[in-house]
Amino acid sequence: MTRILGCDPGLNGGLALVAINGAAPQLIDASDIPIVGSGAKTRVDVLAIHAWIETHKPDHAVIERAGVMPRQGIASGFKYGRAVGALEAVIALGGIPLTVLEPAVWKRRLGLYGTNKETSRQRALQLFPAAHALLARRKDHGRAEAALIALALNGSAP
Repeated sequence: MTRILGCDPGLNGGLALVAINGAAPQLIDASDIPIVGSGAKTRVDVLAIHAWIETHKPDHAVIERAGVMPRQGIASGFKYGRAVGALEAVIALGGIPLTVLEPAVWKRRLGLYGTNKETSRQRALQLFPAAHALLARRKDHGRAEAALIALALNGSAP
């Protein structure tokens, strides 16, 4: 069984641990990206992420390639980049192999097109019906996308 950590980066992103064992993949756990601070001082809580990762001991990690959105402000783009860098650093310091996937690649592998976050959450609910409690809220789209990113590694998506 391979345990893959999926990361939807950003302050509103998510983490997910997916187990792939040849049969149907299983969503073991999912979490919102933990943050500390407020307002302009909001940042990723790297110690909480490290603890979450250490609890689950993934074999590999996959993160969506970071990029600023058109018309995104300088400050928000910088905050997003810091969040991505913090995630990558925690993963690297944990000695976990990391793959970076383009958004278009993982979405294509899962039959998703466009930017609708709710569509991603619904697709994750289809693929992981036993994990409904982890993805029940509309705002759980970051967790759902993290699970889908993990599943898309090496084309392992159904």
